[in-house]
Amino acid sequence: MSTYVIGDLHGCHAEFVALLEKLAFTPGRDRLWLVGDLVNRGPGSLACLREAQALDARCVLGNHDFHLLVVARGGGKLRKNDTLDDILAAPDCETLLDWLQQQPLTVREDATLMVHAGILPSWSLAKAQALDSEVQAALQGEQAGAFLRDLFGDQPDRWRDDLEGVARLRCIVNVMARMRFIAANERLDFAAKRGLDSTPEGFAPWFQYPRDDRARLLFGHWAALSGKTPQAAIDVRALDTGCAWGGALTALTLETGALTSVPSQNAGRTP
Repeated sequence: MSTYVIGDLHGCHAEFVALLEKLAFTPGRDRLWLVGDLVNRGPGSLACLREAQALDARCVLGNHDFHLLVVARGGGKLRKNDTLDDILAAPDCETLLDWLQQQPLTVREDATLMVHAGILPSWSLAKAQALDSEVQAALQGEQAGAFLRDLFGDQPDRWRDDLEGVARLRCIVNVMARMRFIAANERLDFAAKRGLDSTPEGFAPWFQYPRDDRARLLFGHWAALSGKTPQAAIDVRALDTGCAWGGALTALTLETGALTSVPSQNAGRTP
């Protein structure tokens, strides 16, 4: 049995299938983890959702997955470059959305934690899981629509334990699904979205700050890193290698650390 952790699909279904074939993935024997952003930008978002559900993948929610839920169930609007229409028009749309809405923000096994964007250096794995549970409760509760309607926003941009209500939940989601650069006091920056050459003054990539444990963190979200984490102060693996932008789709074999990739079929697309 092997556990394969695959980076951001972003609707790249052909590459998803090709990578599973290259891995000789066998349902029922092997395990499949997906690091979020299953949908949007690539041409096969609907097929990616159906495939992930059919394969019983363990998924975490990314910012584009949240965007789909906000559009479908929180009154949000589609954006210019979205490729979500096929999902919204599908006969099984509601079933797929129900499945997506039940996915967590973290998946943990011993000292390994999978999360879409990252966790704050001061958060233990247990704390990250507890905060994730708060968001899951909101997503699956009777007021889920109201939660999704108010989810997006850049404030608060710094975690405090005394945050309450939607501000608390929004901050948790922003850390786990949107974070790239943080300051030494763990304040988040949401403006810089490119590579490390775009680091804002007074900030650094979240993985360059040390932790008090020996956690191994698996994340996606940051295609501009091309799978690299320069000057990382922790045990971390970046798995978004930019498939939707002409890069590659990459899998980590959890037990061995081996990386396997297939090239993108989306040459010419831009983020």
